[in-house]
Amino acid sequence: MTDRVYPSAKPNGTAPTATTAANPNAAPVKNQIYNNPNRVPYRPTPTAYHRHNRRRCSGRRCFCMCCFWSILIICVLLLLAAIAGAIFYVLYHPQRPTFSVSSLKISNFNLTTSSDDATHLTTKLNLTLSTKNPNKKLIYNYNTISITALSNQVVLAKGSFPGFTSSTNNITIIHSTLSMVSQVLDVDSVSSLKSDLKKKALPVTILMDTMVEVKMDKLKSKRVGIRVTCEGIHGSTPKGKAPAVASTNNAKCKVDLRIKILKWTF
Repeated sequence: MTDRVYPSAKPNGTAPTATTAANPNAAPVKNQIYNNPNRVPYRPTPTAYHRHNRRRCSGRRCFCMCCFWSILIICVLLLLAAIAGAIFYVLYHPQRPTFSVSSLKISNFNLTTSSDDATHLTTKLNLTLSTKNPNKKLIYNYNTISITALSNQVVLAKGSFPGFTSSTNNITIIHSTLSMVSQVLDVDSVSSLKSDLKKKALPVTILMDTMVEVKMDKLKSKRVGIRVTCEGIHGSTPKGKAPAVASTNNAKCKVDLRIKILKWTF
């Protein structure tokens, strides 16, 4: 009886090829599926560039949000400050103090030239001013007031007045003696003074600088610098021992705030 040889069964139902039979250790041949029309196209995964780009967009968004909130907070603060200022104005109705020149007497005015051709100025002026506090609920506390008399930017004399308190609806009279002893003048200052003296109308400007504190009931503000400028005064040199009375009919005084920011004064 003869033996029959049956082919070996494969799980996938494919018969071994001649190459496989000849070389059982050879690697199996992969199916070629690149030309398969149903294959899903290859799409690369996000790279580091895409992740960096997304991170950059996120940082820009954070910066925009920070700017938005900063501007919003500033606007809210400005609105609150405006509301507080409106409430303060309605409650207190603040007004600036007023100043006026009552009289100016020039008792001494000498221009002398020394042997070295230097011109010296010696002066003495008696000044009377008045200041009024027109407010009904605000009190002004003044520091010492420094007073300077000028004529076309040439300093004629200097003086001061001690600090005081100006109560509500109060008028304070300021008496001060301004003087200068043997002050050396430059050529331009001498020419300007001599030209005005020939016209017998010496223009005089009074400058006053001080610090003032505003008191409101139990509240006090920080001291703020103010400058008072009084113009429209015309004087002349005295004759003999009698002082020369300057004309103050057209004198007007202006009050300006002097706010210092770093080294700048406004």
